Amino acid sequence: MKRYLLVLSLFIIGCSACKKEAKFDAAAQAAKDETAIQAFLTANPTITATKDASGVYYQIITPGSGSNPVLTSTVTVNYVGKLLDGSQFDKGTNTTYPLNGFIQGWQKGIPFLKPGGRMLLIVPSALAYGNSSPGAGIPANSVLVFTIDLLSFTN
Repeated sequence: MKRYLLVLSLFIIGCSACKKEAKFDAAAQAAKDETAIQAFLTANPTITATKDASGVYYQIITPGSGSNPVLTSTVTVNYVGKLLDGSQFDKGTNTTYPLNGFIQGWQKGIPFLKPGGRMLLIVPSALAYGNSSPGAGIPANSVLVFTIDLLSFTN
């Protein structure tokens, strides 16, 4: 009986050692995102995006005028969201929301705009939804591309 329990215990321990969960490697994902973004920019030479220190890429298409919103502002925007392959996953018109309630990529990018301005914003997955899928056709670890018109904001 003891021998049976010993064998059973070793079997259970061995099986649990085999069930290692795959760890998410943020650095590896960031490198994949950067490679994908560079390929996207190479395939779209009319995009002259600047990389911010946070990791978002942005291109101001129309500068707008006035002051810039801040993280605590409530912004009103029109936007189109796409994946790098060009497939659209979302679109909003006259969307009003506190800036600090949006994904981090928007929190970092929208303050570059002034009212009446338009931008292209490329958001690495870590500043979007990370390694989870929010649904709506956005797979986990997706780089997102937005065209955003800042209509107005309030502080």
